[in-house]
Amino acid sequence: MAKGRSDERQAGRQGYGAEQADPALCRLGEAAFWPARATELFPEEAAQEKDGSAPSSAVPAKAPAHHGAGHRARLRQRLATGGAEALLDHELIEYLLALAIPRRDTKPLAKALIAHFGGIGGVLTADWEALSRFPGMGDTSVSALKIVQAAALRLLRAPVEQQPILSSWQALLDYLRADMAWLKIERVRVLHLNARNMLIRDDHMADGSIDQAAIYAREVIRRAIDLGSSAVILVHNHPSGSPQPSRQDIDITRHIIEAGKPLGIAVHDHIIIGSEGFSSMRAMGLF
Repeated sequence: MAKGRSDERQAGRQGYGAEQADPALCRLGEAAFWPARATELFPEEAAQEKDGSAPSSAVPAKAPAHHGAGHRARLRQRLATGGAEALLDHELIEYLLALAIPRRDTKPLAKALIAHFGGIGGVLTADWEALSRFPGMGDTSVSALKIVQAAALRLLRAPVEQQPILSSWQALLDYLRADMAWLKIERVRVLHLNARNMLIRDDHMADGSIDQAAIYAREVIRRAIDLGSSAVILVHNHPSGSPQPSRQDIDITRHIIEAGKPLGIAVHDHIIIGSEGFSSMRAMGLF
């Protein structure tokens, strides 16, 4: 048996060109086909299991192999036959983590992550450091979650970049919500548009405290001049979850509108994103 496995691994190396393979993917693939090697392939997760750094209430040391394999096979079958809606939020996270930690029962960890970060959106948008600090999470586990977020944002961003913003408004809102709704700090972005309302730059202007971010009208307009923008859309999030504009939000928006008028730079909208939804200051009649 050992010789057969060695032959299979050697054949795989020859067939795919080991010198060009991604080492992390090779480790993940070997762990999936030879679970007995998972401890050496993923040392940080194995170390956490061994030294008990992950609380037993959040992450059990190891589920029986036959139970884990059968449960994951059922999740895989439900996904294959029913699509994304066939799995609950914690099951999606559980399966992602199972690919990174093949010898652990990842359901308790998935549920603990969702409870801590406030839902699947909070888990996927949490920053690397916050996820790494969570008991039971190593770099391999964190990267499994963050690569899904990166792929989702790339997918949502495509129509925003390829069509006039004003004719793909819902696509813009979907992208902004996926990217910003669950952030724990306030972030300000300015979308710069050309004369055809095509996106020419998505500028990350500032990060602030839990309740405010500094943004100045002169900085927004100076940047618009540098880029040759015909119009801008202001965007920021509220970590509280409520998308309702504050008095400060309204005041700074009006300052930017007035600063842009003499230069022919329009402000199409100021969008506020929160986990509870979004608000458009233009739609609210605040311009």
